[in-house]
Amino acid sequence: MTLKLTSKLAMRLIATALLVSFCATAASAESKQLLWGDTHLHTNNSFDAYLNRNMSASPDVAYRYAKGLPVIHPFHRARVQIETPLDFLVVADHAEYLGAIRTINESGIPKDDLDLIDLAKAMYVDYWIQGVVENDDGFAAFASLLPKQSSVEEAAARGLDSSIPGAKLMARNVWNEAIQTADQHNDPGNFTTLIGWEWSSIPGGANLHRVVFTSADAELAAKFEPFSSATSQYPEDLWAWLETTSKEIGAEFVAIPHNSNISKGYMFDDKSLRGVPFTPESAALRAKWEPVAEATQIKGDSETHPAVSPNDPFADFETYSHYIQQDPPPYDPKAGDYIRSALLRGLAIEERIGFNPYRFGLIGSTDSHTGLASAEEPNFWGKFPRDSIPENKRGISISENGPNGWSMSASGLAAVWAEDNSRDAILAAFKRREVYATTGPRIGVRVYAGWDLTEADLAPGSIDEVAGDRGVPVGGELPAAPEGGAPRFLIQVTKDPKSGNLDRVQVVKGWIDASGKTHERIFDVAAEDGRGRDANGAFIAVGNTVDPDRFTYTNTIGSRALSTVFEDPDFDATRNAFYYIRVLEIPTPRHSVGDALALGEDPKTIKRGWFIQERAYTSPIWYRP
Repeated sequence: MTLKLTSKLAMRLIATALLVSFCATAASAESKQLLWGDTHLHTNNSFDAYLNRNMSASPDVAYRYAKGLPVIHPFHRARVQIETPLDFLVVADHAEYLGAIRTINESGIPKDDLDLIDLAKAMYVDYWIQGVVENDDGFAAFASLLPKQSSVEEAAARGLDSSIPGAKLMARNVWNEAIQTADQHNDPGNFTTLIGWEWSSIPGGANLHRVVFTSADAELAAKFEPFSSATSQYPEDLWAWLETTSKEIGAEFVAIPHNSNISKGYMFDDKSLRGVPFTPESAALRAKWEPVAEATQIKGDSETHPAVSPNDPFADFETYSHYIQQDPPPYDPKAGDYIRSALLRGLAIEERIGFNPYRFGLIGSTDSHTGLASAEEPNFWGKFPRDSIPENKRGISISENGPNGWSMSASGLAAVWAEDNSRDAILAAFKRREVYATTGPRIGVRVYAGWDLTEADLAPGSIDEVAGDRGVPVGGELPAAPEGGAPRFLIQVTKDPKSGNLDRVQVVKGWIDASGKTHERIFDVAAEDGRGRDANGAFIAVGNTVDPDRFTYTNTIGSRALSTVFEDPDFDATRNAFYYIRVLEIPTPRHSVGDALALGEDPKTIKRGWFIQERAYTSPIWYRP
């Protein structure tokens, strides 16, 4: 079947101008600019970060690193610096035991107003924590705190034990310090700090974590304390708290499901964790507070998996198969673990109840516990401080068959189309889902969908008119289809100047048929001139210039910029559908290759691959009849 793409001549004429003009024209599209940030960073206020030797990278260090300043690495103590500074950052320390481990080790549990029993317990906890830190067995201590194997439902109902004496007082003090530090570093127009935390529910080893952030300043944020999974491990209780707190104090919030690939199918289930099917009201509440999901991060990629997308040749990408619990069971990927199958499930739920709880946009972020937002492949400092050096990356693991530093991905970044670089504008972009994810490189992507878009709209000056009048951006919803019409997608992509060229641009479509069955299809829509296609219509492989023995590659293949207008050849105006764009780079060396070479090992023999195809995923655009 022939796809309706822009002509090769038009692509050649536009590519060079597009690369040069992308950043300049981006700001003018509805007065929006493209911002880059990390919404998921842990500092020494997170208990697991501190127990893994992040004893010095505080929120202050995190903000300075993100702004491009040199800082001291918390483990090996060398000077480190991000190559390209960020535009915004959310420090998202765990609400559970917030700052407690650091406070206990540095000054002990505050013992004022404790009764004799709690005083005795406090003295014991002080002694235990200080011994753990002094003996440098923090990772083993962290493993001992992980949930033991039990059913997810039983563990959620049982709740989380957080009975450290004085924990609430320590958390309140640390929260006040953290929000003041965020305000001190907030510089609207240049660098934005968004106040946030992580709600870290993990019943029975099912990762149901959410990052929560607000546009509030420190004065407003001081009126609440972060909602913790010690209060409830049920996501619907978090949404109810957000609903109530927002009304009471006038703060805006966004909650972001993260790392869904190890949720044991519960992150995007067809019912609640309490086993209650979605209603229109509960679906609307979830969609209200969770407009965006994290598609990629250090603990692997959550876009899709071969088990749920068997016909996608690029589905097995940075797959992470390690549950966070003691003695974990073998990895068992489920539809509820992955973004694409969740989007499809949302269509099916909407068919039944009239509302889609999974109409969310996509972002990437790091989940770094080093205090360093390091998603740059050759400048990757690991998930935990301990695995920042090659010897430790090779061998650190909770169990013999568990993950190590080479299991981790140098990923990801959140790309946001915002009216300006400020707290309110960034949160508003999340609310309207005008965001996208990358695995680290700053791949520029602009997408608009409409019914009458043409190749002439690819011109840099013309896209502004499309944005204002005739096109729906990522995260949006197409208006009603005209008689006999099919959606057209205006797509412009530019490479990261510091990363690999572009391999291809794809449109991922999901839809539901009249019988209620969901389907997915991937269209290869743009690549460099002359690239052939296979029997299925997909572009042939771009090639591979990576030299694993030298940790190098060359940009002699692929494209610097790609653009096209794609029209859905199989559109059915009577059926619900979604579309998102996936962009692939040419192969480049993975961070594990550099470590292997530094250790004098053959990079082709280590467990992880010796090259990677970095990528971007846009938020979907939906169609509803």
